[in-house]
Amino acid sequence: MNFEALKQEIEVATKKAFIEMFENYGAEEIYGFALYSDEGAMTVCPSTNTLKHLTTVDQNYLTYYTFEPAEWKYEMQGAAREFDHISKQLRTELEKNEFLDNGEYNEAWFATFQSQLYETCIGVLEKLKSEDFFKNIVGKDIFLMFTVSEYEFETKDLKKIIKRLNNNTYKTKYLKWMKKWG
Repeated sequence: MNFEALKQEIEVATKKAFIEMFENYGAEEIYGFALYSDEGAMTVCPSTNTLKHLTTVDQNYLTYYTFEPAEWKYEMQGAAREFDHISKQLRTELEKNEFLDNGEYNEAWFATFQSQLYETCIGVLEKLKSEDFFKNIVGKDIFLMFTVSEYEFETKDLKKIIKRLNNNTYKTKYLKWMKKWG
């Protein structure tokens, strides 16, 4: 798979998704945006959350709802056609390469593919952050995250992701929250 081309497609889809979310829900005060995948590396999806949504959740678990993209209000919304196309490409690539000619699972290939996909998603978010893409649209820094459904990063790897994508109060709050459960 050409990961440079994929990176460009993910960047275009991410920009489109975020702009759509802002146009539709900007009044709800967007504070968080994430890309996420799955353990099988078959999908890439966006997730967006708003401060308004946080007023509707169980306040005893506010930090969880603040930082867990699977619990965010606008999960899998924005640039649907683009993200569907990206996910279709990933599944096609997996079908072609996941198994060797003898039918044996190609574990080494998959581990590399999965790692490259995850790094590509993080790299897109990091690039857009460095260009102030999100800040220029909403007028402030927001919380950025990459996560994988039903998968847990090693604590040290998760810390690296948070530090790469955030240099605001959200980073400090997230790392403090990690100490409670990490």
